[in-house]
Amino acid sequence: MTQSRRMLVLRAVVEDYIRSQEPVGSTSLTKEHNLGVSSATVRNDMAALEDEGYLIQPHTSAGRVPTEKGYRYFVDRLATVVPLSEAQRRGINSFLAGSVSLQDALQRSARLLSEITGQVAVVASPSLAKATLRHVEMVPVAMGTLLAVVITDTGRVAQHGLSVAPMPSADSIARLSGAVNEQCAGLSLSKSAETVRAIGASAGYEDVRGVAESLADAFASMALDERANELYMSGASRLAHSHSLSDLAPLFDALEEQVVLMKLMSNLSEETNAAGVGVSIGSESHTPELLHASVVSSGYGRAASDPDQGDDGSAQSTREAGEPIAFVGSIGPTHMDYATTMAAVKAVARYLTAFVSERRTQD
Repeated sequence: MTQSRRMLVLRAVVEDYIRSQEPVGSTSLTKEHNLGVSSATVRNDMAALEDEGYLIQPHTSAGRVPTEKGYRYFVDRLATVVPLSEAQRRGINSFLAGSVSLQDALQRSARLLSEITGQVAVVASPSLAKATLRHVEMVPVAMGTLLAVVITDTGRVAQHGLSVAPMPSADSIARLSGAVNEQCAGLSLSKSAETVRAIGASAGYEDVRGVAESLADAFASMALDERANELYMSGASRLAHSHSLSDLAPLFDALEEQVVLMKLMSNLSEETNAAGVGVSIGSESHTPELLHASVVSSGYGRAASDPDQGDDGSAQSTREAGEPIAFVGSIGPTHMDYATTMAAVKAVARYLTAFVSERRTQD
């Protein structure tokens, strides 16, 4: 579709349908938009757009509504994500600034995003597979059992039981912990596993060799965990109150399938558009339950613009560029307000990136 006027007509139909959720006619378009042509010309353009698969007419006497193809054309041509207002950004900053932990920040982010969009917000905790080690503590909890408390660079805390026989002395365990924290801080968990094995095999650590092997196995197991540990969701009840429950039943089924949801949103967050946001519309998700829903997702925890700067990326966070460590996203009907949703998802992802980065620099 190369005709610029026809593109404007399609954009106007999408915008009006998102706002009203009613089929859009040519007469209303000419009244609401300065298209510079008669309603008859607009009607011809809408008929052509229907023939090309961008619009559909639910009833012969009704106006048109966008198809998946129409929404996709609209979303792909949102040249820039309109930044949130200064008041909205201050509100986000104020709300998230009160977070006392990573878990608290993720929970707050989900609630905030659902309030902004009126849709289901999903925020994933960072995957251990993408984390680096900050600190580990080993505490005896029973005869022959140590509890390894692992803290990652993102602030995530993981616990792992270690079977040990016989139990070394407290001084020996403390000495091993000190060596591990000194040599493994800042390493990935897989690299930490290799380093811990080397420490256990070195001279002077014979009495804790079994502990070192168990700890290395625990690190290696964590490093293989590609799944985010938890999903924080908010907004399902809000969405239910504003839409027919029969229409939303498949969507709620999809929300129960967290593994499928995590894979979809994680892939979207890594395959973003120029604005740093991934969008899946309807059948593009290849998930039957999301056939009438759209998903907007963005990764956090990588280099991103400073939350107190504009969206042009002029100010960068302290985290080095790389793959996102987790994602934040929104799920709603295909007639969602894409511009607002994309802006909100991007803003919350940017704040989470800054939060994670700040926790790293404080350590």
